[in-house]
Amino acid sequence: MGAGALGAACAYTPGRAGLAVAVVDRGSVAGGTTGAGEGNLLVSDKEAGPELDLALLSGRLWRELAETLPPDIEYEPKGGLVVAPDETAFGALRKFAERQRSSGVAACEIPADRLHELEPHLAPGLAGGFHYPQDAQVQPAVAAARLLAAAREHGAVIRLGEEVTGVLTAPGGAVRGVRTSRGGLLAPAVVNAAGTWGGAIARLAGTELPVLPRRGFVLVTEPLPRVVRHKVYAADYIADVASGSATLQSSAVVEGTPAGPVLIGATRERVGFDRSLSREALRRLACQAKELFPVLADLRVLRAYHGFRPYLPDHLPAIGPDPRVPGLLHACGHEGAGIGLAPATGLLIAAALSGGQQALGLAPFRPDRFGEAPAPASGDRGHPGRPDRPGRPDHPDDDSGAAQ
Repeated sequence: MGAGALGAACAYTPGRAGLAVAVVDRGSVAGGTTGAGEGNLLVSDKEAGPELDLALLSGRLWRELAETLPPDIEYEPKGGLVVAPDETAFGALRKFAERQRSSGVAACEIPADRLHELEPHLAPGLAGGFHYPQDAQVQPAVAAARLLAAAREHGAVIRLGEEVTGVLTAPGGAVRGVRTSRGGLLAPAVVNAAGTWGGAIARLAGTELPVLPRRGFVLVTEPLPRVVRHKVYAADYIADVASGSATLQSSAVVEGTPAGPVLIGATRERVGFDRSLSREALRRLACQAKELFPVLADLRVLRAYHGFRPYLPDHLPAIGPDPRVPGLLHACGHEGAGIGLAPATGLLIAAALSGGQQALGLAPFRPDRFGEAPAPASGDRGHPGRPDRPGRPDHPDDDSGAAQ
């Protein structure tokens, strides 16, 4: 499994349950999607259904983890505020919130004349919004590192800088471990938590998972007093999250941080692993943030960063056993929600490995829901070829590795 937030959670929870765990990653802790994330723990952007159920479960688990992990994970239950520019968008938000409430989400309607009670520096003229007190945030890289450290306390072995080059299978095709750049690692189960390289790991096992990278940029401003109290975003962000378009999409998501800088996202586009800077993406983010918060107009942007979200076509992650390859489990494809959904995913993986009762049904997250794949042959499933293999030196941003 990779050493990002999902790999860490998939090591921590099974380890606590008494299972022997080894984490393999060709890079460093949080060296991929996790390290390029904002640490969002959101329910506000999720339609009623299986992903929202997963988010609500994960939110409860994050609150528990915040009481046991060191405070430097910066868990902040600050809540979210989704705003509408006009009455049409406000009406759509109201219907969206009504569906969410049926699943247990607290969504509080805020009329236009009360928006500034929550966010004094918001632009005037907005039609209203919805406050989501269950939204929260963590410092993603630190949270992943602390989860892995806690997993190590329960006996987990962490093997960094070690690339998975093949999946070992027994006669009949069942997984029996992985081959790495430093040798072999035998295990009765392999958990694929390789982020955007989840599809490549699946191919090493002789199956298919259509994970694609979806690039996103974030702007980081100079530190300032807390002028943005919540995670604030415009209503069209929800549509961007649910969209399958490959073209550049942007919708302002603005939030303050305990350290002072303001984070401004979010863009989405499918451009493969193209790491080049998109001036258009950054321009859009800056303009949209200024429209929401005019006070940011003269603020200096100190830096911009980007990463690749692991995208699956139906916007649901792949979680649980792969019936096509006995012993192979998946925990990837969470797109931009992986940090928020990590604890619940780890809980589901732990139950699948131990044969325990599942907290949620796994059917919506079945890895084989996208169609058939060739049956794997027994032996050592090696590199699928350099263009697709995990660990390409020109793509250092992505978690890869898998062993349980």
